[in-house]
Amino acid sequence: MHQLKQYRLAEALEQDLGDPGNPDSVMSFKRVMELDEREEFPENEVNWLYNWKLQHYYIPVDCGGEFTSFEEFVAFVRSLSRRDQTAGIAFTTMFWSFLTWMGGTDAQKQKLASFMKDRNGTMCLAYSEREHGSDLIAGDVRATKVPGGYLLNGEKWPINRATRSGVTFVLAKTDPEAGARCLSLFMVDKSQLDPSQYYNLPKILTHGIRGSDMSGIGFKDCFIPEEMRLGEEGAGLELALKGFQITRMLCTAFSHGAADTALRTTLKFALGRRLYDRTVFDIPQPRQTLVDAFLDILLCDCETIAAARGFHVVPEQFSVWAAVVKYFVPVQLENLVNNVYVVLGSRFYMREEHDWGIFQKVLRDNSVISMFDGSTVVNLHALILQLRQIAKYRAKRNEKTMAAIQSRLETIFSLEKPVPRFEPEKLQLFGRGADDVLQGLEIALKQLDDLKAESDVDAQILEQAISLSSAVLEELDGLDNIIANSGFEYGHDQSPELFELAKKYCALHTAAACVHMWIYNRKALGEFFAKGEWLVLCLHRLLRPWRPLPYSISQAYSENMAQELLTLYRENKMFSLVPFQLAQTETQEDTTNATAELQLQA
Repeated sequence: MHQLKQYRLAEALEQDLGDPGNPDSVMSFKRVMELDEREEFPENEVNWLYNWKLQHYYIPVDCGGEFTSFEEFVAFVRSLSRRDQTAGIAFTTMFWSFLTWMGGTDAQKQKLASFMKDRNGTMCLAYSEREHGSDLIAGDVRATKVPGGYLLNGEKWPINRATRSGVTFVLAKTDPEAGARCLSLFMVDKSQLDPSQYYNLPKILTHGIRGSDMSGIGFKDCFIPEEMRLGEEGAGLELALKGFQITRMLCTAFSHGAADTALRTTLKFALGRRLYDRTVFDIPQPRQTLVDAFLDILLCDCETIAAARGFHVVPEQFSVWAAVVKYFVPVQLENLVNNVYVVLGSRFYMREEHDWGIFQKVLRDNSVISMFDGSTVVNLHALILQLRQIAKYRAKRNEKTMAAIQSRLETIFSLEKPVPRFEPEKLQLFGRGADDVLQGLEIALKQLDDLKAESDVDAQILEQAISLSSAVLEELDGLDNIIANSGFEYGHDQSPELFELAKKYCALHTAAACVHMWIYNRKALGEFFAKGEWLVLCLHRLLRPWRPLPYSISQAYSENMAQELLTLYRENKMFSLVPFQLAQTETQEDTTNATAELQLQA
């Protein structure tokens, strides 16, 4: 059982799902590849998850469910997605229920909770349209007020689980002349509709997640009762954008699961394949490629886990943080998958070789995550619109605000600390310039300096961490200066240079998250984490595009990273800063228990 209780659910789910390398397991690689070849929806796998009652963990406790923590949520979705992103994404369309938990009445919340628990129900999101894409205000779907409700007309496309979902969240125009308040959001229960008044669009053939129910829905004078509207009339866009703040962060769990499988299956190949009288893993170049991939997972861990906890502490800052994490993590981990396939050689492209060809499925499936719930450009644009206010806020900080930031950072990053209940009503469309992670970087530098008095800290590693963290701060100061002296561009006329600055902000944000994570968990996450070599390498990796640093700070650090990677692989644990136990066969479990017993005896 994991020392951190928020990871125990993922471990329990792992064990019951079984080893994906075992063809007889639920969601085994062999099984998901067969489904993918047939482009078949994973019906049995999804039903298994319902029978396991996993849907309860999408429903808040105060609505009769088991959801208490986004950190716990990310861990179990990561577990699903390492096996099959098609099934993981299909089941997790239920995270759109947060629109109701956030904006619904008590009656709407209870109705949806019962639908999910008692009817194995799920929902889908009908926002975009074929002609308008992410330009939601330009949409053509109308909801015309009539006695007792509305008449819906128009088509929404593309939608994941459009045909199979019993509830569809539909964004429709209720007042075309009302500007940003022209849209309203409806929780449409198909069981209450006249079947002759709506229709499903044909399945869309996709490059990845080929078994998914990707299609659309159309309405023709479809009557929906007034109680299906969420929130006030005209509040649809605000609810939609706040909902994105939640789901954009949760999407990163899909990427983490894919990255684990891509690295794990490549490492397995590298350890078993012999070339030039040694294993591929023993050859310096592929070995470094795999170490770099491991670093990418760790630094993305810092951003993702902190964001998951941050929702409970600073939800009002997530107009910034959600855009950062949704841009940075899926893109970084997508690059990881693209980088490690070089080690597999031609086998990455084969649909049958090596673990039933799971790598090429991961490669295809994972490429869609960066487009979910706002593409990379959409998220960078959302960040650009707030960069000037962020820079102004940082310039005005004082002793009182810094003390408050430090208190919040401790709750966010100390993984042993419980997080407060998530309060979605505190989400804001704009964060008023606050971003504790980067605005608390000077606090982190002071904390690092204080560690010089600690006897259990390696002086050389600490000095390098301080030097690199100072470089992060210098880059942030430079970025703020550029923003302060740049012309503000409204609408969608931002220059390519501003998009590059936004990308840099995301990388610096992740670097700061790595520093905070180490400071607050040195004594909680084991010897490898505490030593801090991973932190030095992660900061170095993040700074490399802007600083003339050597490729590798220390070969010894890299070798220790390689050894930790091997340890996690052999102990069958998630590649993570919080390496929870993955599914094991009885033989693997006996070996792990024996190893643990020997370590205790030693």
